[in-house]
Amino acid sequence: MSDHHEGERRDHPGDVGEPTQPISRGPGAAASWLPPVPQPPHGYWQPPPTQPLPHPARTDGLSAWVWPMVAGLALVVGLLGGVGGAVIVQDLGNDDPGTVSGGLEAVDTREDPPLSAGNRSVVAVADQLLPSTVQILAEFEGTAGGATGSGFVLDRQGHIVTNNHVVQEADENDGTIQVVDQQGNRYDADVVGRSAVYDLAVLYSRDARRLPPAALGASRRLAVGEAVVAFGSPLGLSSTVTSGIVSALNRPVTTGDSSNDTSYINAVQTDAAINPGNSGGPLVDLQGRVVGVNSAIATTGSPLGGRSGNIGVGFAIPIEQVRVTADQILRTGEARYPVIGAQVQTGGDTTVNGARIDEVLADTPAEQSGLQVGDVITEVDGQRVSDGIGLIVAIRAHQPGETVDFTLTRDGEEQVISVTLGSETG
Repeated sequence: MSDHHEGERRDHPGDVGEPTQPISRGPGAAASWLPPVPQPPHGYWQPPPTQPLPHPARTDGLSAWVWPMVAGLALVVGLLGGVGGAVIVQDLGNDDPGTVSGGLEAVDTREDPPLSAGNRSVVAVADQLLPSTVQILAEFEGTAGGATGSGFVLDRQGHIVTNNHVVQEADENDGTIQVVDQQGNRYDADVVGRSAVYDLAVLYSRDARRLPPAALGASRRLAVGEAVVAFGSPLGLSSTVTSGIVSALNRPVTTGDSSNDTSYINAVQTDAAINPGNSGGPLVDLQGRVVGVNSAIATTGSPLGGRSGNIGVGFAIPIEQVRVTADQILRTGEARYPVIGAQVQTGGDTTVNGARIDEVLADTPAEQSGLQVGDVITEVDGQRVSDGIGLIVAIRAHQPGETVDFTLTRDGEEQVISVTLGSETG
């Protein structure tokens, strides 16, 4: 996949980053994914009159492939976790606050489930998680708190996890960021690092060290139909709790506003109500463990031509990916993702049952392993791949330096090629 945007070539209308309109397509066609609901001038959702805080919702075209009648994708949530020990958090100036040389292993996270395996009470889950859930207020175009989202406390050292899209504009323009706890206390925060590729960010607030960390779980242990609870600040309404079930697992979804900002999520799908402002908040199992970061919703077109809010189709970044990305950010202030140095089609062709290689770049893992233009990849380490987005998601579930087996079809014959994954920062 390419240096700046691993494996992408879009054949549906509109290049990456160009606004598109909601489209309803027939069966088998690719869906167009867009941010939720009509927005005021700079594309940020305005909350109801009861809450004066606007909410971040991407203004640009978002692409994904899930199913035909869905017209929009709204970015809305997040979360994170790690593992424990004592640590000295390094304040290395405005460009590198809150880094920890030992990563997640050197900070005090929580792994033990706060509730028993037999718990069936959402009330008990809310009691455990609300103190660890925060609202994020990020400066937008010079307005303090002009963009809002959610997050959760990662450790006892003052680190907080949220979505990249919640704080990206503030970070790029040296804007202020604050976190607000359940009691309404506000704490100034800095960005330790963020990843547009995984739509994750880690914040650091020295004054937030007294907040209790959320317990970290495992999405791989989830079952479809299992009850989950979502936390956050939808529409600026802080400390909001909604519940639902796991609707699907390993759902490939892509969001983003440019070739360098597109994030690919091997998502946990849920019908728990998630709306703009939930971005960065935790998705939690009934034992009170964070299993994902709420990051996106699907929406349908409204009668006025805009997009509706939550329709019961939300997506969360699996906690396993959050652990990996948070560990990298804590250690270096940056996150890395795997690449192979080839380009694949991510939309438009429904005739190929797999991911077809369109270009192999020179001096890359793809070329060195023997991948060729025209190869159709159908599996990655035994995981079925149905199209280009599925391939990118499968690759990004691994780590740079790993050797991965690609099952492919070439000239009508199936073969397996091993590829050692390269690395990019983003």
